[in-house]
Amino acid sequence: MCGITGWVSYDRDLTRQRTRLDEMTRTMACRGPDAGGVWLDRHAGLGHRRLAVIDLEGGAQPMVVPTDDGPVAITYSGEIYNYTELRGELLRRGHRFETRSDTEVALHGYLEWGEAVAERLNGMFAFAVWDSRAEKLVMIRDRMGVKPLLYFRTDDGVLFGSEPKAILAHPAADRAVDLSGLRELFSLTQTPGSALWCGMREVLPGGVVTVDRSGLRERRYWTLSTRPHTDDLTTTVATVRELLEDIVGRQLVSDVPRCTLLSGGLDSSAITALAAAALGRPGRHGGGAAEKVRSFSVDFAGRQDHFVADDLRGTTDAPYAYEVAEHVGSQHEFIVLDHAAIADPAVRRAVVTARDSPFTFGDVDTSLYLLFQAIRRQSTVALSGESADEVFGGYRWFHQPEVQTARTFPWTAVFVDGERARRSDRFNADLTAALDLPAYINDRYADAVGEVERADGESEHETRMRVMSHLHLTRFVRMLLERKDRISMAVGLEVRVPFCDHRLVEYVHNAPWSMKTFDGREKSLLRAATADLLPPSVQNRVKASYPTTLDPHYAGALLRQSRDLLSTDDPVFGLVDRGWLEGVTRLDATTMPVDVRNGLERVLDLSAWLDVNRPELRL
Repeated sequence: MCGITGWVSYDRDLTRQRTRLDEMTRTMACRGPDAGGVWLDRHAGLGHRRLAVIDLEGGAQPMVVPTDDGPVAITYSGEIYNYTELRGELLRRGHRFETRSDTEVALHGYLEWGEAVAERLNGMFAFAVWDSRAEKLVMIRDRMGVKPLLYFRTDDGVLFGSEPKAILAHPAADRAVDLSGLRELFSLTQTPGSALWCGMREVLPGGVVTVDRSGLRERRYWTLSTRPHTDDLTTTVATVRELLEDIVGRQLVSDVPRCTLLSGGLDSSAITALAAAALGRPGRHGGGAAEKVRSFSVDFAGRQDHFVADDLRGTTDAPYAYEVAEHVGSQHEFIVLDHAAIADPAVRRAVVTARDSPFTFGDVDTSLYLLFQAIRRQSTVALSGESADEVFGGYRWFHQPEVQTARTFPWTAVFVDGERARRSDRFNADLTAALDLPAYINDRYADAVGEVERADGESEHETRMRVMSHLHLTRFVRMLLERKDRISMAVGLEVRVPFCDHRLVEYVHNAPWSMKTFDGREKSLLRAATADLLPPSVQNRVKASYPTTLDPHYAGALLRQSRDLLSTDDPVFGLVDRGWLEGVTRLDATTMPVDVRNGLERVLDLSAWLDVNRPELRL
C-alpha cells in the first residue's frame, strides 16, 4: 500500500524537475513511511511513497523495465491478490523477475497485455505506467474504487496522485473550489469521476485513463452489470462461502503483522472467523506454522454508562466482540478512547488534512483515526468487514417500504429529508440558495438509475431492489471506502476489504432480492454462509452502526470550541450562518440533539479545512 503521483508534460524536459516531483511525492509520506522514490524521463516524472507489505527488501518504486525501444516505468499502490498465479503465467511466457513483489507482476503484465492487464487483476490497486515507447501514460484503478487515483489536465499533459494534496503541490493545479464541487460534497451523491477541486477528476472505478500527445481518453474495463442468476438457494449459499474462504485466504498474504477489525457485528465477525480458520491451518496463507489471528475493537470510556439504544445502534459492541474473540480464539484487544482525545482539535485537523475534505463524519472519523493509529503500533495490515451491508443489503433502510419506493438515494431519504435538513441547515441563506441541493440530488439520482439494466422477467419490486443495490455499490460504498483509505493511510495502516472482491460483488448483486432475504432477515445469504463459524448471539444480532461517543463531555468540548470560533472572524462565516451557531452554542451539552451535535462537528471541520487548504472559493 502506497502513495503515487506524477506529471506528464509534452512541452518541457522533466528531467530537470526533480525538486517539483519531490514536493509532490513528499505530501504523501504518511501513505508510505518506509521509503520514497522519484523517476524522471524527458516528458514524464513518477513519484512514489512505499508502505512495505510484500517483499520488504525488493519492490522499491518507481520500478522500471528497460526495452529496446525505451524504458517502461510504473508507480503502483495497492495489493494484487492473484499475483502469484499471474507471475507463474508470465514466467511461462518468458518474463524474468528480480523481486517477489506484486508491483513487478503488474509491470510485466502491462508489458505482456498492455492496458488489458487490468482485466486480469484481482485486488485493490491504482497505478500509472509511463510507456516511453509510445510516450504514453496509462492510469488504471481497481473495479470497486478501493484505492484512490485522481488527475488534473494541464495545457500540455496531466498531473495525477493518490490524493488531491499531491496534485495541488504543483503550481499548475487550480487550488479552487466552486459550487459544483460543494454540491457534490454536501449532497452525498458521490458521482463517479467527480472531485471537490476545480479541474480535478478521479479515475473511474474499473477505469483506464490514457494520456498521449493526441489527448486524454477514458474507458471502463469493468462495470457492475445485470446478469442472470440461475443457482438455487443451496448452491448460492455454498458459493458465497466458497468465495469468502478464497477471498480471505488471499487477503491474508503479507510479510508484515496482520490483524482484523472486530466490532462484534456479523460482517467483521465473519471475516475474523474465516481468518482464524485460515491461519489455523499450518502452511496456508503465509507459509509458516499455524497462528492465532489478532483482532482489535474500539470502545469509548464510560460508554456503557451513557448508552441509549436508537434506530442505528440497538446494542453495544463490546460483549459480542469478546464472545467472538473467545469463540474463534483470536488474540483480541480493545482500544478504549476518551472524550478528550476524540474532541482534540489537533486530531480533527489531522483527519481533515488526511481526507482533503471539509465534510467528515465527526467523532466517527476522529475515533477511527485514533483506532487505526493504535493498531498501527502493532500491525501493518488489517482486514475489515466494511462493504458487507452494501453487498448483502444490510442497512435497515433496505427493508423499509417507504425507502424502497422513494425516488431518491436511499440514504438521502433517511438522513437528508426536508424536515431534518431544515433543522440542521448550517449554511448561510445565499449559499443554500446557490447550492440548490434538492435539484442537484434529483439530477444525480436520475443519472444513477439510468445505469441499471432490468433483468428479464423481473418484477417491479425486484427491479427496485436491484436499483437500490446498484446505488449502494456504485455510490454509497465509495464514501466509506474513501474515508477508510484516507484515514488508515494517514497513519500508515493498510486496510483490506474482502467484501469488495469483484467476484463476490457481481455474484451477490445478481442474486434476487427474495433470495437475499430468504429467512426474513437482512443479509440472509451472509448469515447462512457463515452459520457454522459464529456464536448464535452474533448470528442473530441486529445490525448496529459504527459506535459514537455519547459522553456529554464530548458535546461540551464541541460547544467550547464553537464559542471560541464565534469570537473570531474565521473565514468559515462566509459559508456558515453565524446566527445558527450562536443559537446552538447556548444549548445544554447534556440534552443536545444528535443532529445539532453533528452540525457543530461539521462547522469545526469546515473551519479546519479552510485553514489547512486555503482554497479560493468561487461561489
